[in-house]
Amino acid sequence: MSMLIRARRVLTEAGWLDDHQLRIDDGQIIAIEPIPAGVSARDAELLCPSYIDLHVHGGAGVDVMDEAPTTLDTLALHKAREGVGAWLPTTVTATMPAIEAALQRIARRHYAGGYGAEVLGSYLEGPYFTPENKGAHPPELFRELDLAELDRLIVCSQETLRVVALAPEKPDALNAIRHLKQRGVHVMLGHGAATYAQTIAAFDAGADGLVHCFNGMSGLHHREPGMLGAGLTDSRAGLELIADGHHVHPAAMRLCCTCAHDRIILITDAMRAAGMPDGQYDICGYDVEMRDGVVRTAFGGLAGSTLSLDAAVRNMVELTGTSPAEAIHMASLHPARLIAVDDRLGSLRPGKQASVIALNDGLHLQKIWIQGLAHDL
Repeated sequence: MSMLIRARRVLTEAGWLDDHQLRIDDGQIIAIEPIPAGVSARDAELLCPSYIDLHVHGGAGVDVMDEAPTTLDTLALHKAREGVGAWLPTTVTATMPAIEAALQRIARRHYAGGYGAEVLGSYLEGPYFTPENKGAHPPELFRELDLAELDRLIVCSQETLRVVALAPEKPDALNAIRHLKQRGVHVMLGHGAATYAQTIAAFDAGADGLVHCFNGMSGLHHREPGMLGAGLTDSRAGLELIADGHHVHPAAMRLCCTCAHDRIILITDAMRAAGMPDGQYDICGYDVEMRDGVVRTAFGGLAGSTLSLDAAVRNMVELTGTSPAEAIHMASLHPARLIAVDDRLGSLRPGKQASVIALNDGLHLQKIWIQGLAHDL
């Protein structure tokens, strides 16, 4: 199916183009060209690449670990309604049978496709962590790294496991990182208490970045920069950021931009309460409570977020002074590059997939096309 989408401004990797149109055929961008003189109609104020959320546990009342067969369909539609064209369903620390079952469900949805945001594969968050910065993960289920077990998980996922998160100070972490990278799996570092030197060693071994930067890791100290200091200062590190103003103070968000604006990957880390009213929910088997959109455990710790990715983009502009173009790239091009899908996703360019969002001047979503197909909001 061929179509034209005309906009007042179109965002490309090089910046904004005024009064341009996208020519789309069979779900692919064929051309980006000036709107012919005399054509006054516009389909959108701003046309941008659809967002990519690499770290999602749930939303709309469901969780990736739920066994219901419609869970991922529900989440795919929920994500599309916040401008997300592609995403990674993310597991939590659980028993190995529960993790394996979740990876199998994600693999089936990846290969089957379906309406809503495209499932790119799976993100394994846990059980390879350490207790000191455990977050909401149950430490009694943490496991040691074992290369044969990692291989079994890759097979279980039908080769759709995209990211494994681990604590870099764990025994055999460097061998595990090298092994996963050889298998084509990306590695993020988090929920650990590693030193600066241990974290740099993990980057040297091939680790790709930090899980939800600032949260769940050894913090910055002037004599021991920790995991955070390593991530902020090492140009190889992609930095996931939950830009809701709660998980990371706006001043710390600005620090992240100063050190690594071209390495920031906006994520939601959303759990089942996202898009739902305040009340009682659960995560990782724990009861949690959402008040005013913030989810906490009984001990007062944060337990995932209720952030939407389009709100994260607006927050970066409003709270840090990031330009709209840069903030949009943080939610599209940067995550695409991190997991090496930028050959087809993450920006608007001829030859790439026509996953496109229309925004108004306030960066609020007006419409989304995923692989050229318009979706209802």
